[in-house]
Amino acid sequence: MGDDGVGKQQEAAKYEKKVMVLDFVTPTPLGNSWGLGGTCVNVGCIPKKLMHQAALLGQALQDSRKFGWQFTEEVKHNWMTMTESVQNYIGSLNWGYRVALREKKVTYENAYGEFVGPHTVKATNRRGVEKLYTAERFLIATGERPRYLGIPGDKEYCISSDDLFSLPYCPGKTLVVGASYVALECAGFLAGLGLDVTVMVRSILLRGFDQDIANKIGEYMEEHGINFIREFVPIKVEQIEEGTPGRLKVIAKSTKGNQIIEGEYNTVLLAIGRDSCTRKIGLDKVGVKINEKTGKIPVNDEEQTNVPYIYAVGDILQDKLELTPVAIQAGRLLVQRLYAGATRKCDYVNVPTTVFTPLEYGACGYSEETAVEKFGEENIEVYHSHFWPLEWTVPSRDNNKCYAKIICNIQDNERVIGFHVLGPNAGEVTQGFAAAIKCGLTKEQLDSTIGIHPVCAEIFTTLSVTKRSGENTLQAGC
Repeated sequence: MGDDGVGKQQEAAKYEKKVMVLDFVTPTPLGNSWGLGGTCVNVGCIPKKLMHQAALLGQALQDSRKFGWQFTEEVKHNWMTMTESVQNYIGSLNWGYRVALREKKVTYENAYGEFVGPHTVKATNRRGVEKLYTAERFLIATGERPRYLGIPGDKEYCISSDDLFSLPYCPGKTLVVGASYVALECAGFLAGLGLDVTVMVRSILLRGFDQDIANKIGEYMEEHGINFIREFVPIKVEQIEEGTPGRLKVIAKSTKGNQIIEGEYNTVLLAIGRDSCTRKIGLDKVGVKINEKTGKIPVNDEEQTNVPYIYAVGDILQDKLELTPVAIQAGRLLVQRLYAGATRKCDYVNVPTTVFTPLEYGACGYSEETAVEKFGEENIEVYHSHFWPLEWTVPSRDNNKCYAKIICNIQDNERVIGFHVLGPNAGEVTQGFAAAIKCGLTKEQLDSTIGIHPVCAEIFTTLSVTKRSGENTLQAGC
């Protein structure tokens, strides 16, 4: 049960409904589990952003010398200090959720729930004690867990994001397997902490995201010392030496031929995707249909499954964005429709999000590829520019690596249908523009907006070069 499920239960309790939360974490192959709050709080957004911040602070220390800060002592990072601090904060959030549920008079059971019949679930706690509960309506918000490769040694010797943020030792030389945002974010902050990091990629980076931006992210990471092994997949992981960390041998095969390579690492982090937690919760007992290939649940535009009294939100939904705030919003609106007479439905298109790679990527709306597919290349105009944050000019680093792009629908008064920014504080920038996009922002309105000088976001008020023109987008001066 994640943020979305907890939030929905609290929302329902506001309307004086009798509400119960069933929450249970199946331990990882290495035995790790966590408290109330789901992936985001415990092994996702929260620890990821904090460790990303730790890496940014390392870069800030380097930059500071050019700004006049003098320090001669060796600067190094202590993994255990960081993880202990992060875990202490997460613990406070877990406790906060428990208190909030109690205050809202929501019954909380730390037990594994599964349907056993119409309107009936079985809850099994850690001691194996079973209880049956009945309810008028059910909300499934079980989320996803990291996928494993299904090769010799993967579950025995590899870790996932479910293990990384509480790892009781520095991971050392690390191989990150995967090209997802989870893979690139983790690789980014590990490298930012001074570790030797390699990313093994099967095909493209950040599938489902704007590929123009994805490739720029990869280039930036490579320029900053992260190694990429492209078009290879691991076929076996062997332990050379036990330890914290130990030593592992990874054997990988080319996706384009029969070439085999070997490499030695201290830690192997798998980030190759996530599987929906829907196959072992008794959905077949109540007739809820799932996509047999993906485990995802198809729902209508009101988050209702094919069984009328069962609803679902979050990462387990078919063809929906896998983002915590989306799930929270969908759950909240669902409860308001069910119990408060509201009619508003969740908007799954104009959703802002940020990938916290070393060069952060914020996006809202359509990627360039999706926009072309939906509206036709002749009906969209792409305005873009590189830019150089003022803060980076004094340390003289990464000139013209940041990038701004908007995608406009020519047939609809050049309405902005896609927003993309690659640069520092991308999430903060994107969140503000997302509200404008929800209000129907056009290119003309952007042009008539006065920029704040000197900040990164002002670039969006002066975009003039179209991609179609092929003109130079590199910036000079302030």
